[in-house]
Amino acid sequence: MNAMNSILSKAKTEKNGLAGIALDSYGSTDDSVAFVHKDSLSENHPPSPGDLHAAEQGIYFRDGRRRIDFVLVFEEEDPGSKKSKRKKKKAAESGEVKEKSPEEKNDQYRKKFLNNLRKAGCEMEEEISSTGKKTITYIKVFASWDVLCYYAEELNFRAPLQAHPNPSENWSAKLLESLHIPNMMDQEVPNKPLDYYTCVFKKSKLDKFLGSENRDTFFSNTQRHRIVYEILATTPYGKRKRAEIGIDRLIDEGAFQAAYPLHDGSWNKPSHSIPAEQLNRRQVLYDYWARWGCWYKYQPLDHIREYFGEKIGIYFAWLGLYTANLIPAAGVGLLVFLYGVVTMGTNVPAREVCNSGGDFVMCPLCDENIGCAYWNLSDTCTQAKISYLFDNEGTVFFSAFMSLWAVTFLEYWKRKNASLAHHWDVMDFEEEEERPRPAFSAMAPSMEKNPVTGIKEPHFPDEDRFKRMMAGSVIIIFMMVMVLIFVLGVIMYRVLISIPLFQSVMFRAQASNIANMSGACVNLILIMASGIVYQKIAEKLTEWEMHRTQTEHEDSYTFKVFIFQFVNFYSSIFYIAFFKGRFVGYPGHYNRFFGLRNEACGQGGCLVELAQQLAVIMIGKQVINNAQEIIVPKIKNYLQRREVTKGMEKSAEPARWEEDYQLIENEGLFEEYLEMVIQFGFITIFVAAFPLAPLFALLNNWVEIRLDAHKYVCEVRRSVSERAQDIGVWFNILDALVQLAVISNAFIIAVTSEFLPRLLYKYEKNWNLDGYVNFTLAYSPPGAMSQECRYKEFRDRDGSFSLFYWRLLAIRLGFVILFEHVVFFISRLIDIMVPDIPESLEIKIKRERYLAKQALQDQEHIMAGGLAGVGEEDEGGDDDFAVTTQGRKAATRTDAGNVYLSVPTADV
Repeated sequence: MNAMNSILSKAKTEKNGLAGIALDSYGSTDDSVAFVHKDSLSENHPPSPGDLHAAEQGIYFRDGRRRIDFVLVFEEEDPGSKKSKRKKKKAAESGEVKEKSPEEKNDQYRKKFLNNLRKAGCEMEEEISSTGKKTITYIKVFASWDVLCYYAEELNFRAPLQAHPNPSENWSAKLLESLHIPNMMDQEVPNKPLDYYTCVFKKSKLDKFLGSENRDTFFSNTQRHRIVYEILATTPYGKRKRAEIGIDRLIDEGAFQAAYPLHDGSWNKPSHSIPAEQLNRRQVLYDYWARWGCWYKYQPLDHIREYFGEKIGIYFAWLGLYTANLIPAAGVGLLVFLYGVVTMGTNVPAREVCNSGGDFVMCPLCDENIGCAYWNLSDTCTQAKISYLFDNEGTVFFSAFMSLWAVTFLEYWKRKNASLAHHWDVMDFEEEEERPRPAFSAMAPSMEKNPVTGIKEPHFPDEDRFKRMMAGSVIIIFMMVMVLIFVLGVIMYRVLISIPLFQSVMFRAQASNIANMSGACVNLILIMASGIVYQKIAEKLTEWEMHRTQTEHEDSYTFKVFIFQFVNFYSSIFYIAFFKGRFVGYPGHYNRFFGLRNEACGQGGCLVELAQQLAVIMIGKQVINNAQEIIVPKIKNYLQRREVTKGMEKSAEPARWEEDYQLIENEGLFEEYLEMVIQFGFITIFVAAFPLAPLFALLNNWVEIRLDAHKYVCEVRRSVSERAQDIGVWFNILDALVQLAVISNAFIIAVTSEFLPRLLYKYEKNWNLDGYVNFTLAYSPPGAMSQECRYKEFRDRDGSFSLFYWRLLAIRLGFVILFEHVVFFISRLIDIMVPDIPESLEIKIKRERYLAKQALQDQEHIMAGGLAGVGEEDEGGDDDFAVTTQGRKAATRTDAGNVYLSVPTADV
């Protein structure tokens, strides 16, 4: 910061430097403006009609020339208000005069912070709005040209060398076109952003960049936002040792209420008809993306990236590809389910159960001495039919299909991500360009030389970070143990609630269903509540660990939260799938836990319970999340608007900064990713038990895309655009879920499903499954119960396992090994056959790097010969301007065998 201040101080003494009036007090009501460029006030650059119109809309300063890059907002109570008078009276009565009040501290913090912003070269202008009870002050911030150039180099911005047509491609559009089928998903979105050949920005090479003659438009709005936010995030307002640095902490302290870049005008189209090309970017996004009527259209990813930045653009690209890939998965799952519906009448075991009458008297599902009665197997006729819908021959095929589907989806996402990263200039962002995050820079205890760049930067010892991470892991383990305790509590709840239900003649037939469904609802409530608490803890732990870059910080936070949420959401499902009913014992020798008999599977079997649990948790979570995304933002918007506009004149039309302040704060993408990844786990890990899961996921995602789009365009303040190369650690989590899904589905089919017992019975006893139900029911040992009864196990009369049980166990283990080996082998083949980077893109990367190198070499040779005897003013000066292609950053042409670099100037 000191180095930057010295640079800016020097710049002020130059001819085209900074001159102006300091804003002495942020609370003044005059029209003072800090550090106004002389050039910007000259008569040579009068504001255009469009600029004046924008100024009227509140996007520019009062001069109609300098665009507002950021807005800071703070509120103060009116000195004459009743609340303010009560506070003063209370302070006077208590005699507390030595220590400053929170309001005085915040006032001091603001003054120092704004003064430091002025020293950093920011220009400011304020607007005051009074409601009678409080005063709202809006401080508009503008970054001058020198500041923009300094930080553009610091942040490794890339600048355009030459524009060329946007190379957007879509495989589905090509397929439909080749089949001569009209493409209803396609749409012409106006003002499509151009694609550029770029290289790293250097102010010393400014004249070589496209558009450098216009300082007002050379840096895009999103770039200006990033630069100003970097200044705001690293500017101190107190002592650095106390980490009193940055706008984010000032907002936490209450000194400011908000800080945000402005939206590009209203999202509503004007009442009068105007050409689509004249719509602002926010209106374009709403009209061609965020409207519910666009649910079946392609997403305008380049427009999303241009307005919100690469990070949000990559999220919507991933979500769009995931949703599109769910269509075949949902179709196959629906066919498997319909197969069960159509063939239900031919299911011999279900028919035997329904026609058994009183032939099979079953043992009580809880202790006989507390009133649980014997029951007939025919009572479970409905459950037997339902279980066949989720447990038939198509289940094995669908499990293998979904495992291969998941692998294929990830492979094609890697290809899509590589193309987008190349297209959006972020292919090597994490490795070469990412800087320390502002909070890390502000709180790091020392400065060390970066081993890669050789430049000194903030440093935090790895040993100290490791110790903090180990301490944090103890808290994570403790929270996961708490989740397991909750699961145990839900199990005991089901056992206890089922006892009176079995005792009741009215509810006996549905006792298991009622206990399971109510237990699933209780579990869902505990899951949602504990997840909210843990995310707050994980956020504090990640801040404490002091990760250097934003990517590392987010990856660590994501890993913590996902590990917890994995246990939180999936532990009860894993219990039902693999443990419930395995340790019950048999009549006369039941295993007990806390004096209660271990929980057995219901009348319909554990697979039906697993499907019920999945349906309640997955669909219930989707309904709750969508309801929250629809209702909560509207309630927050209403309360925020009501709070801000209370006491204002109704006739006054709010300015742009006031309208944006009435919107709610953007909370980022973490919750969106987490929701989708948890859903991905449901449709892959446990899909063998619930073939309809992909269909419900598809329906949810169609709604989710529209909700997220509408939220970002219409309901939340504009976020600071962030660069990103990919979806980060979420991809690693998805890949781990795919591997786990193969093993999980293999065990569900082998252990929980009736597929293998039926198959072995067909082979050994009867191919038509006649007598299968009687074969699967064991007799209670003599004298163990008050009367002889049956229970579902492969045991002899004395309670020991039969030979069929041991043969079945061997087949189950063999099936697991065979299934996962076959699926993993095919998955590996898909991984090999589908390259991560498309071949056409690899060729393009190599070709452009070669042409860029040749062009620079030829140009240097020409310049060396052409300038002989003239002098070498810039000897070696172009080394730092060598086009770092990132795979695509040089536009070249060939003419008569010579290679030239196509840039706006000839003297590269």
